[in-house]
Amino acid sequence: MKNNIKELIVVEGKDDISAVKNAVEAQVIQTSGLGLEEKTFNIIEKAVNTTGVIILTDPDYAGEKIRRMINERVPGCKNAFIPKKEGTKNGNVGVENASPQAIREAIDNVKVTATAAKAEHTMESIMHLGLLFGEGSKERRQIVGDRLGIGPVNGKQFLNRINSFGISLRELEDAMEDLKKES
Repeated sequence: MKNNIKELIVVEGKDDISAVKNAVEAQVIQTSGLGLEEKTFNIIEKAVNTTGVIILTDPDYAGEKIRRMINERVPGCKNAFIPKKEGTKNGNVGVENASPQAIREAIDNVKVTATAAKAEHTMESIMHLGLLFGEGSKERRQIVGDRLGIGPVNGKQFLNRINSFGISLRELEDAMEDLKKES
């Protein structure tokens, strides 16, 4: 039996809609890529105040740009992230390539931007953890980002996301410990 999701799920295209509906029962809307229309923003704005909104875009540059555009225009959206490795098939990256289980896990681990988020983390603190600069930092950041459910991002975006989603130092340290155990 599929989980019933009350929030409106925002994806990029028709194939993404099919993949999401194969994983969960939900209302889904597409952005048609970067060509977000005013009517789409209006639907998202209305839904964020009624049912809620989950943004589930592709784990690539365009998907991140669309996510950023929506979050800037419509505060209060939730964000779900599919790890890039889970959304890649034959070199093609997208939600449509993710398994139903990966989609359900992304939705289960949705992140909400904390109101009045306190900047607990700094560039120095994530550098000290080996997640910024140096050999292997990009790979470590991607693995830790996947574990935390915040997606693959560069160092500056990583810092912004862990602070804006209210990820504690303990959560970050636990993800780093899991990474060390696997190495």
